[in-house]
Amino acid sequence: MSHTPIALFTFNRLWHTQQTVAALLKNPEAADTDLIVYADGARDEKDQGAVDEVRGFLKTIRGFKSVEIVERERNYGLAASIIDGVTQTVARAGRVIVLEDDLVTSPYFLAYMNAALDRYETAEDVASIHGYCYPIEEGFPEAFFLRGADCWGWATWARGWELFNPDGAALLAELERRDLIYEFDYDGSYPYTTMLKNQIAGKNNSWAIRWYASAFLADKLTLYPGRSLVHNIGNDDSGTHASGFRSFDVVLSASAIDLSAVTAKALQPARDAFIRYFKRTQGSLLKRGLARLKNYVTRP
Repeated sequence: MSHTPIALFTFNRLWHTQQTVAALLKNPEAADTDLIVYADGARDEKDQGAVDEVRGFLKTIRGFKSVEIVERERNYGLAASIIDGVTQTVARAGRVIVLEDDLVTSPYFLAYMNAALDRYETAEDVASIHGYCYPIEEGFPEAFFLRGADCWGWATWARGWELFNPDGAALLAELERRDLIYEFDYDGSYPYTTMLKNQIAGKNNSWAIRWYASAFLADKLTLYPGRSLVHNIGNDDSGTHASGFRSFDVVLSASAIDLSAVTAKALQPARDAFIRYFKRTQGSLLKRGLARLKNYVTRP
């Protein structure tokens, strides 16, 4: 099994970053994995102390094969930092596992990511691997594919990331030209198109809505685990874009994901389950005035 480098994106939340790193170190594969941390710079003097605390902690990290810290000299913001960091990492290593500073992983996360990256490396229909799955009561198979891409603990290869188009207006125009808006919005159950329009208008700076749209328009697939291997601890109002909304909380999988019987084909029952889940949760989201958690789409 390969050991893919991890690109971790941090900013000014020390406790969250500590939890993310501690969880990763519980993965047996961590000792053979290179960790590259892209530490964003302060927006202003009020941020500087918290940013310095995070950077101080990063220098103490041990337990990975290597730790490289890229300290941004200015504030890139989440989107620019991720786009730049992922681009740099895949150029060097050919593949990458991507995490942000508020994503706690299962001890089986790295094994799943590496096994899936190896298994589907030459599968041109597959753009990425995802580690989070919604807490849907109906349950899922061991793992499954859906069209598009996602953003809470994910991985890709250089060939997958080549699909990324940062031009939101071009992506929207193509969705409209091909009459794909309804499908893109999961049959109208989630306002992804609104997210994309808001990105174009400068109302959000979402990289993830553009990643989802890029993979969706290319008709590529993303692999999901049937049990979540990622839990987002950032929905506690601590972050710049955190919401405090907890419908996306999950219990991390207590067992490994078996990929042996998975077929690289979009699974309609899983898509239908996502649609039902979005319809159940959208009312609560709208009442709270939320267009998106973390300023980028909750799923892709």
